Amino acid sequence: MNDILPLQTPLWQYLEQNTRAVLSSYGYSEIRTPIVEQTELFCRSIGEVTDIVEKEMYTFEDRNGESLTLRPEGTASCVRACEEHGLIYNQVQRLWYTGPMFRYERPQKGRYRQFHQIGVETFGMAGADIDTELLLLTARLWKALGVSHAVTLQLNTLGSSEARAAYRNRLVDYLTEHQDQLDEDSRRRLTTNPLRILDSKNPEVQNLLNDAPDFHACLDQESLAHFEQLKANLDAAGIAYEVNPRLVRGLDYYGRTVFEWVTDKLGAQGTVCAGGRYDGLVEQLGGRPTPAVGFAMGVERLILLLEAEASLPDFVKRQADVFVAALGDEAAAAAMHLSEELRDKTNLRVTLDCSGGSVKSKMKKADRSGARVALLLGENELERQVVALKPLRMQSEQQEVPLDQVATLLLAGTEYFEE
Repeated sequence: MNDILPLQTPLWQYLEQNTRAVLSSYGYSEIRTPIVEQTELFCRSIGEVTDIVEKEMYTFEDRNGESLTLRPEGTASCVRACEEHGLIYNQVQRLWYTGPMFRYERPQKGRYRQFHQIGVETFGMAGADIDTELLLLTARLWKALGVSHAVTLQLNTLGSSEARAAYRNRLVDYLTEHQDQLDEDSRRRLTTNPLRILDSKNPEVQNLLNDAPDFHACLDQESLAHFEQLKANLDAAGIAYEVNPRLVRGLDYYGRTVFEWVTDKLGAQGTVCAGGRYDGLVEQLGGRPTPAVGFAMGVERLILLLEAEASLPDFVKRQADVFVAALGDEAAAAAMHLSEELRDKTNLRVTLDCSGGSVKSKMKKADRSGARVALLLGENELERQVVALKPLRMQSEQQEVPLDQVATLLLAGTEYFEE
């Protein structure tokens, strides 16, 4: 579980602000749920025989002996909250959330035991058009973040529950004949969750699957038509994709559309956004049958991708736009007043030096802050009602500016603050 330090948080805020802006432009509303839920909620939704429930959940008993779990994902909590507060039945909902999730996994780059997700869930819409909207939304976000070139969309359809059951039987028959070629994980899944074998990362298992029965040959016509419509919508919108017939996702509640945005820029942790349809989950958790589709993005992985591939705006890399420093008590009071005036009249980030020291030490602090401009105010400048303005990121001479004109000059000073 990691600390996110002050030098890292501007990048997190940049990601969060862009995501909020894109989601808002599509009319999505934020929902916030507790990080602790009853354990049964995740067992019923995710599946008793998934890796998450079997190996990865942080579960404990409270003082009343009730089994509670730190949420390992957000969809089940969102469905529970919507059902509890009557937000789903005969209604259309477009929701999103963000926050920490918890899984007991082997920590590695891009994968932590406390990690963060941004999730989107929609309810009450059964057509391929809402599936398309989610993919258009994520494509717009990648463009806003400057990582479109680094991600690829993979699609598949898992069909109806009946189609999955029929394929499951055919797959089990085939793999049982070749059980000696399966690794330990796949042999275990053969009796618990055989579709997850399709997602095995073992090259030998993947070679064996080359001759496995064709999943799409078992699909029902309604699911195939839904999938064809989704592909046609994406083609019309100019969104490139790859059909990956082995894409199954790790949670039991998915059916029909599943998708992942993947990258080859982060090594083994290549999935940055994943989701799909879960039309049966609301009913499974006690509600009425409700079509639903959503996705989740791994924030840590997106941060790594931004650091590796995006041309980040300069403000992400600096703590301040303007650094204000004073020498002497009277000048310090005036510098504080000036800083407040700049915050009132501009949108600039203003850092006031409150630590004392010489002019030289103050200039070092100004440089470390990343500010574009330093404003220096001493007793001499105060007597003449001026401030020394020193550009820090461009070859330009220091100049004196009347105190009452500083805000106006900085507002007009695009040469100081252009990215």
